[in-house]
Amino acid sequence: MQQNQLTEDTASLKEQLDATFDVALSRLKELPDPLERAKVAHGLVSRAQDYGTEFQAVRNEAMNETLRVGQLNSTQLAAELGISKGRVSQLAKGAPPERLFLGSGKVIVALAEKLEHGKLHDGRDKRVQGPVIATEDFQTYEHLRELAEDVGLEITFERIPLGGNVRLNRNNLVVICGPRLSPLIEQILESDPHLRFDKDDGGWFLTDRKTGDVYRSPMDEGGASDIAYFGRLPRPDGQGTFLYIAGIHARGSGGVVHWLNNELSNVHRELKAKRFSTLISSTFNPSTLEITSSRRITPFYRPEGS
Repeated sequence: MQQNQLTEDTASLKEQLDATFDVALSRLKELPDPLERAKVAHGLVSRAQDYGTEFQAVRNEAMNETLRVGQLNSTQLAAELGISKGRVSQLAKGAPPERLFLGSGKVIVALAEKLEHGKLHDGRDKRVQGPVIATEDFQTYEHLRELAEDVGLEITFERIPLGGNVRLNRNNLVVICGPRLSPLIEQILESDPHLRFDKDDGGWFLTDRKTGDVYRSPMDEGGASDIAYFGRLPRPDGQGTFLYIAGIHARGSGGVVHWLNNELSNVHRELKAKRFSTLISSTFNPSTLEITSSRRITPFYRPEGS
């Protein structure tokens, strides 16, 4: 029964891929202007190569896991894939498998812009500046970039403009943006039955819907620690997921990356690319603002049926 289902799934994936390529090729060939046809074809060749790289990353990680858990040995796996035992060893020793938790190709980190408010030294209101990316968010991106490059991933960032309109329907996306800055993100977060952002006269806070526990940021009372939401959320098109990071304050997002630096292998082993949400608590040095410690304070909550 399981083997029949696997065969059907494989055939379905191949049919979907063939149909997509057939449509793209047909439309490409129908472009009347040869220069336009050449430019579009050139772009599609590059994109197809990107997908090829992602398929290879998934294959290598799956081979590594098959060998690690003892499902097959190298000789048996080589026979299943129709390649040599030496080739199995070469491919399985590629990039670390935990890289797939972050992405299988070029990772894009979307950072929210905001208007900068504040006070001058004499107490007067500072002239509004912006739109800008919070310094803390960019520091979080830099630490995430170091982690991604350590596991062999290319990574870049883009700005989420004021209003929070971010294009979520794409692969290898990480979003660092609080719900206050994006109604779209706020709406998607509402689909989480376990954890949620809330707001009252005291400011933003996080609630564990299952236990009823409320988590407020110590920063609101002058403390040097914060709480952050971390999860893999559904794309609006239903065709995948994206990683999402948001502290109650911007500093808390850095705590998630600090925690991932120590836990990436374990998290990938447990979750792979499945949907989840959890909360991360972190402390920071008030002088340098660098994260000094981090820990997970809730379970990995999973949507039903995922």
